Formats: sequence, structure tokens, C-alpha cells
Amino acid sequence: MKAVILQSNYIPWKGYFDMMNMADTFIIYDEVQYTKNDWRNRNKIKTANGLQWLTIPVRHEKLSQRIIDTEVFGNDWRRKHWNTISMAYSKAPYFRRYSSLFESLYMDLAETYLSRINYHFFIAVNEVLGIKTKLVWSNELNLIEGKSERLVDLCEKVGADEYISGPAAKGYLNTALFVEAGISVIWMDYKDYPEYNQLYPPFDHGVSILDLIFNEGPEAVKYMKTFN
Repeated sequence: MKAVILQSNYIPWKGYFDMMNMADTFIIYDEVQYTKNDWRNRNKIKTANGLQWLTIPVRHEKLSQRIIDTEVFGNDWRRKHWNTISMAYSKAPYFRRYSSLFESLYMDLAETYLSRINYHFFIAVNEVLGIKTKLVWSNELNLIEGKSERLVDLCEKVGADEYISGPAAKGYLNTALFVEAGISVIWMDYKDYPEYNQLYPPFDHGVSILDLIFNEGPEAVKYMKTFN
């Protein structure tokens, strides 16, 4: 059984959802410290004027604040983000097909905590892509101390014998602890993604999954790595 353990991101890129699709269980790891200017509350889309950041304003009141405790600030961002997305993708082939699904998340979702908002976007994207992975919150699993020890423990608690990690963790992950626990470590490879029919060249892989969905619709999974 495969597990992925990642912090929640705002409308993340396709690689995030590829990792989610690889796993049987995806643990939303949001009891760690919230970091400013990171992917938790922002992401990029393509527009006629180039790349544009969409950032959810949040209340960041102390350095030790956890992601799961981070609240959004106000509601003006909802309409602004949706208007920007609509302007950027109104001419995309599948925008009309999926616009009502995503517009409702911006305009009707009553959540005020960042991770809960991100979670609802996960559910919507998974519905579009056909991802069936079970989503679990880390705060339901009684975290222990130790950076790598905690990850091993989370894998054990969900019954995983394989742990899928992003390549950035190679510099700090203590893989020996996983071996001792009988858990294999699989490294995600983000290289060699195929290009798709993206608006506003030049092509850019590092944008929100919304870009792929609005441009390729039901064919989106053909441009990802784990749906073969």
C-alpha cells in the first residue's frame, strides 16, 4: 500500500496530483509550520500578459503558526481570483465545461481556514481527473516527534509499505528509518512531462492544474505520468 504525505497547496500543479494519484492514501500534513511566500496559499496561472500569481491573503500572526490553524483574511480575494481565472481561460476549449464547478468553490464555499479551502479544491480536481485516492488529515493520526520518524510513523498508521516522496526530500529524509520499518521509499520524478495545448506561449509546466484542465478537459490525464 502506497502513501504520500504532503502539506496542502492552493490549486497546485499537475505533479502534485500525479503524486496523489500514485498513492492509496494521501495524508494532508498540515500540523507543520506555515511558511510565507510558499505554495500553501498561492499558485500561478497563464494569462495573455504572462504568468500571474493568485495569492489568498491569510492571517499570519506568529512564527510557529501551523498551516492547519491558518485562516484566510477577508473574502475579496474570492471574486478577484475567479475574475482573473475567467479572463485568462475564457477562450480555453474546456473552460465552459468546468467553470461552474470551480466558480462555486470561489463564490459559495463558506470555509475560512486555508487548508480546508485547499481540500475542497482537491476534491473537485480529483473528480475531474478521476483520482480515487483516500485523503486523510495528519491531525487525526497523533503525530510523534522527529522529522523522518514522524513520516515513518504516519506510514505505519495507515498501513503503507511504500512511501512516495518528492525529490526535494533527498537532502534530509532518513531513508534508513523506512528500511528498518519495512517501508520502501519511492522518489517522484517530475522530468519529461509532455507539453499540451496551452494558451499564451511559450509553454510553462509549472502552473496550476486548472491550466491543464481548462485546456485539455477529459484528455488532461494523457499529459500526466501516473494514469497509464
